[in-house]
Amino acid sequence: MKIAILNIEGADTGRKADLNDNIFGVEPNDHSIYLAIKQYRANNRHGTHKAKERGEIKASTRKIKKQKGTGTARAGSISNPLFRGGGRVFGPRPRDYNSKLNKKLKQLARKSALSYKAKDKEIIVLEDFNLEAPKTSDFSKITGNLKVQNKKSLFVLNEINKNIYLSSRNLQETKVVLASELNTYDIIKTSALVLTESSIEVLNQILGN
Repeated sequence: MKIAILNIEGADTGRKADLNDNIFGVEPNDHSIYLAIKQYRANNRHGTHKAKERGEIKASTRKIKKQKGTGTARAGSISNPLFRGGGRVFGPRPRDYNSKLNKKLKQLARKSALSYKAKDKEIIVLEDFNLEAPKTSDFSKITGNLKVQNKKSLFVLNEINKNIYLSSRNLQETKVVLASELNTYDIIKTSALVLTESSIEVLNQILGN
């Protein structure tokens, strides 16, 4: 699959990038995408939720009322879950939500997501660029030139570039990631996937097999 390479001015450079059909042209597998997104969201949960149960409430241990003769149910402690301020019945406890997926399944999910983007023509290939200083206005100008300023855009780089990252982080609809850290959730969530030339080579190495 051939796609035109643009510069930061949004103009066609006259060159074309070759997108590997084994990555950008596979038959999408919706179930693998579902499992990958489910795992990503689960792994981002902290699992620190906690509610005090009956035995953890600090309260008086005196017997509230006599056992018989009141006409109501017995009550032995103020920490009873039935009383206000008492413990919670079967409350949430800290737990680990992390899950694992087969490596090939995760690769299939990313390929499927990338294939959807290629099919919907939501991929832009941008020639490698750099910013002299971290400046939001400069990066915002680039998104304007590429006509993605009003879309959720994902810029994929081949290596860490501090100036580009710092320039983009104040833009709510824009995110910058490394090709090696690209995940299915980010791909599906974005409306414009901007790949730098060198990031395509990294994707070929990671997903080309």
